[in-house]
Amino acid sequence: MSFQGRHGVRPAERAQPQEFKVDLEIDADLEEAGQSDRLADTVDYTQARKAAQEVIEGQSMKLLESLATAIAQRVLELPRVGAVSVRVAKRPASMEPIEAAAVRIERTRR
Repeated sequence: MSFQGRHGVRPAERAQPQEFKVDLEIDADLEEAGQSDRLADTVDYTQARKAAQEVIEGQSMKLLESLATAIAQRVLELPRVGAVSVRVAKRPASMEPIEAAAVRIERTRR
């Protein structure tokens, strides 16, 4: 998924929207959905996407770690989600010779 946001440690990173890429891997018991073929029995992926979008397009944060944590917390609130892995990446605002800076975190429902 790709969204525009204003996040970073330096003011220049927050001055203009930047592209953030988000990958989610959700762990859930999907046996019931496999049998019923009903959306109500699975994780609604549009809701997971919406959670990521609202975090990236929302309040400015300094760290990718903070963004990933906020996304994980929102996704874990969805029904049937037992755990989530979140990867957030962005291209550096400077001309440094790297393609992207990224973090990946894993969180489990308590």
